[in-house]
Amino acid sequence: MIDAIFWDNDGVLVDTEHLYFEATRDVLGTIEIPLTEDDYRELFLLQGRGAWHLAEARGIPPPEVEALRQRRNARYAELIAREPRVLPHVLDVVSSLHGHYRMGIVTSSRRDHFEIIHRGTGLLPYFDFVVTADDCPRTKPCPDPYLRAIEASGVDPAAGVAVEDSERGLEAATAAGLRCVIVPSRLTRTQTFDGALRLESIRDLPALLQTL
Repeated sequence: MIDAIFWDNDGVLVDTEHLYFEATRDVLGTIEIPLTEDDYRELFLLQGRGAWHLAEARGIPPPEVEALRQRRNARYAELIAREPRVLPHVLDVVSSLHGHYRMGIVTSSRRDHFEIIHRGTGLLPYFDFVVTADDCPRTKPCPDPYLRAIEASGVDPAAGVAVEDSERGLEAATAAGLRCVIVPSRLTRTQTFDGALRLESIRDLPALLQTL
């Protein structure tokens, strides 16, 4: 029986992942480093490594790399502030599950970005807690965010399930002892997701939970 659901944010609840790619690509482009969607999938959604090592390999000194990172973060904040980006069917599903399960959001997003994203989504009242990148020394694919979420939920890992869209998230959830349901996004549909339960639509999650 499942007692708790731990939700990834970007790509699962909200359609923001492509904006993070766009912001990173544009800033790296100013120093003539190309970043393709395939690069982004590998470095961010699979490895969880990011792309600043590409600048370091070009001999860009650390203070300038940090300045590039800050420019990217500012650009991303501008993009996500434009409008709420709740993915289709998410509001219906989380509202139907609310009150039946402990629910938390477990994200590698910074707290300030997360708050900008959710200013107008209307989703946060349905969740009991949030774990962001600011809450853990290590983010996905390390298990730390999910271990913190498990502690916050008070639920045994065997009674929890993570909802993710990337192999990086799957690795983190599995390492924390959780089962994982994958709902692929446009950027992650080519990943393999070995060992995960895969759904093509978030609409199918409530029915699946009844079988676990």
